[in-house]
Formats: sequence, C-alpha cells, structure tokens
Amino acid sequence: MVAPAGSPKEKLSVVLVLGIAQTIAWASTYYLPAVLATPMAADFGMQSSDVFGLFSLALIVAAVAGPLSGRLIDRFGGKPVLGGTSVLFALCLVLMAQANNVWQLTLAWLGIGVGLAGGLYEAAFATVVRLYGRSARGAITGITLLGGFASTVGWPLTAFLEASYSWRTACLFWAAINVAVCLPLYCCLPRSEAPQPRAAAAAKPGGARKLDVRMALLAFFFSATAFSSAAMATHLPGVLQAAGITAAGAIMVGMLVGPAQVGARLLEFTFLKKLKPMLTAMLAVAMHPAGALLFMVFSAPAAVVFGILHGLSNGLLTIVKGALPLDIFGAEGYGERQGILMAPARLAQASAPWLFGLAVTRWGAGALALTTALGVLSLFALALLNRYSGNQ
Repeated sequence: MVAPAGSPKEKLSVVLVLGIAQTIAWASTYYLPAVLATPMAADFGMQSSDVFGLFSLALIVAAVAGPLSGRLIDRFGGKPVLGGTSVLFALCLVLMAQANNVWQLTLAWLGIGVGLAGGLYEAAFATVVRLYGRSARGAITGITLLGGFASTVGWPLTAFLEASYSWRTACLFWAAINVAVCLPLYCCLPRSEAPQPRAAAAAKPGGARKLDVRMALLAFFFSATAFSSAAMATHLPGVLQAAGITAAGAIMVGMLVGPAQVGARLLEFTFLKKLKPMLTAMLAVAMHPAGALLFMVFSAPAAVVFGILHGLSNGLLTIVKGALPLDIFGAEGYGERQGILMAPARLAQASAPWLFGLAVTRWGAGALALTTALGVLSLFALALLNRYSGNQ
C-alpha cells in the first residue's frame, strides 16, 4: 500500500480487507456445522450431535494453539499468519469434502481447529494492534461491523449449495473462496514494522501480582460471556419454546439477534466510541441478564426485548474482547496475551451447547438463571478489574 503507515486511507483499507476476509473465514468454518451437520452425519452413519462434537474438539484445539498464533503475530505481523490460515482452511475443507471415513473427517476438523486459532477475530485484532498500537480500537470496531454479516451471508449460501448439489460441494466452494479471495486480500495487508523489545516484567513492586490478577479476571470475564453466547446460539429457540412461545415466534425472536449485534457495533462506531472500554464492557455484559430477568418474569411479552438485548450485548462484547485488553495492558505482546486469555473462553464455548442443553432439559426457560448468574459475576469481575487497573 502506498499510503503512509497509520493514515486514515490505510486504516480504512485494512479494515475493509480484514472485514471481508473475516466474513468469509467465519462463514466457511465456525458457521458451517449449523447447516451441514445433519447431511454430513448422514453420509457417515453418525448423529448430527457427533459432528457438533467434532466441532467442539476443533474449538479445544484452537484454545491450545491460540497463544502460539498470537505470539507469531506479535513477532511477524498478521499478514503471514492470516494468509497461512486461509490456505489451511482451504486444505481442510478439501479434505472434508473428500473424506471417506470418520477418521479423515476428524482430521479435517482438527486442522480447522488449528486455523481457528490464527484465522478469526483474535488474530485480526492482534494484526491491527501490531500495526496501529493503542489507536487500533476503531479498526477493531470496523472489522467486527463487517464480520457481523458472516452468518447472514454464510448460512443461506451454504444451505443453497447443500440443497442444490451436496454438502461436499459446499465445502469445496468455501475452500476455493478462501484461496481465491481471502489469501489475496491478506497479501494486500501492509507489512508490520519490527517488534519492539519486550519491556521488563513487573515494573514496580507488586506489578507481577497485579498482572496475574487482572489476567485471571479478564479470562473469567471472557469465559463467562463466551459460555452464555454459545449457549444462546444453540439453544435460544428451545428456551423460548420451553416458555410457551410457538416455534415460529421463537425463530422470529432469534432473527432479531443478528441485526441487534450489527446495530450495537454501529453504536460503538459512532456514539460510544469515546467511552472507556471498561464502561462499554459493563454496559454490554449487563444487557443479557437484564433481558433474561425480564423474560423469566414476564415470559412471552418480554421475548422480543430479551432477543434484542442479548443481540446488543453480543455485538458490543465482540469489540470489548479486543479493545479492553488493549486499554489495560497496551499493545506490547497483545497477540500472545489474547491467545492466553481466549483459551479458557474457547473451552467454555466448546462445553456450553452440551451443559446448557442439560440445564434446558431439566429446568426449561429457568435455565436462563445460569447465564444471568454468569452475567452478574462478570460484572463483579469487571468491577474488581477496574479497581486493580486503576491502582497501577
């Protein structure tokens, strides 16, 4: 790129590149099982839950590989790492399309898991932080604003390909798009400057202790919100129907979540961008418990409000996960730190569909008490985190 580093023109180009590529990356991997699990399972004589189990395994692999991916971005920049994940996604999708047995299918999902560690939002955030340091918040918001359309684009397109051809053709299509579109886009990213030497740890007495406490509180916050988000992504219609709402009504409420997420990111991009990330985080994490409590008290009349508040919460939390660690710790070592922080969150994501499903089976809509409690505990964690961060 010819624009000077950090210029508005360059930042806009980087946001467009990463936003478009992230839309494809999410659509071709994370959102794939929702559409292809059933036909994929039928081909191998499995249950669709077995395919979701392989996806959970991929998330566990991503949790393990996350710190290494972040460390590579800290050292070499996001251009080679993100480009490499596009190739890896393509290879794994081809393997998936050509799989003749469960072991080959499992190997493909394990490879996807490695790619998830270095090819989704955390890697994109680390890339712009590596380029722009503490001024990367706007770029983070812009990337999530575009990436928020991944399911809107991905689900209908994948469903069309599966219905018109086969699930294997859908995988081959997304493999080709990763190589033909994402890889060239990532090659257009500006080259990162050489990394700065690491600062000495624990700059003052008690620094290491405070760093450990802050990391632990952030990891809990990320894990609790990731659990609730994954639980709602898989069980929101079931929770609504358990409260007596019709299947059509539950789907209608579920359809509000996506637009609410995008709306929240637009708010962050305009009216909320001057708020401290900590205040944005507290606002975001309070929305789901508020909506859930309203729904548990008033049932069907509050369902729409619950769906919108949950969507707004999800939309802001995606940005917070990139902006809050940057605000607290700075840009140095950001990628590796994000990998460490997100490892337990990915494990929470992997376990949420099963654990929350058990809660719904036992308690029905009362299972929302679990995600409500996690939201309240997250608020306490943020309050403690704010105290420790303020006393540096």
